[in-house]
Amino acid sequence: MTTRMLAIRIPEKVDRRLAKLAKRTLKTKTEIARDAILDHLDDLEDYYLAISRLEDKMQSIPLDELEQRLGLAD
Repeated sequence: MTTRMLAIRIPEKVDRRLAKLAKRTLKTKTEIARDAILDHLDDLEDYYLAISRLEDKMQSIPLDELEQRLGLAD
């Protein structure tokens, strides 16, 4: 996997928190920041995909009808 470097500026308070967490978890600040970015990217991509689908005006299905289709109705 090819990696790239990204330089960011963060507030001093955030850097202290990151350093404290890195020490506590025996990880580097870079590892923690990378994991946080990847997790957040996943969430953002899911969110924008959902928004895109809503904007495409996909046909909606009432919950009771969906439950029936899936065999979940009482």
